[in-house]
Amino acid sequence: MAPEMKTANRVKDLKVYKVAFKTAMDIYHISKEFPPEERYSLTDQIRRSSRSVCANLAESWRKRKYKKVFINKLSDAMQEAAETQTWLEFALECDYIGKKAFEVLDEKCEHIFAMLVNMERKAEMFCDRSS
Repeated sequence: MAPEMKTANRVKDLKVYKVAFKTAMDIYHISKEFPPEERYSLTDQIRRSSRSVCANLAESWRKRKYKKVFINKLSDAMQEAAETQTWLEFALECDYIGKKAFEVLDEKCEHIFAMLVNMERKAEMFCDRSS
C-alpha cells in the first residue's frame, strides 16, 4: 500500500491535495495584484485552473471505486496543472509577477504534476479499497 494510503481517509489528507490547495491560494493572493483590466481574463483563468486541480482531485477520490474513472479525473487534474503553468508564463511575460515568484509557483506545479502521475501509475493502490 502507498504510504499516503495508510493515513488518507479523505482527499484532504493527501499530500498532493495539500500542496495543490496551498499553491492555488498562493496564486489567488499574487493575482490580487494583477491589473484591473485582467480581472475577466488572466486573473479569472489562473484562479480557475489552479483551483480546478483540487476539484478534479476531489472528484477522482470519490470515484476511486472505478479505476478508469479515477485515472480520468487525475488526468483532468494534470491538465489543469499544466494550464495553470501556461497562465503563470503569461503573468511573467506581462510583468505581473517576478521571475522568482514564477519559478517558485512553476516548480510547485511541476511537483503537483509529478505526484499526480505517481498516483496514476499506482492507481490500484488507491482504488477498490472496499473489495
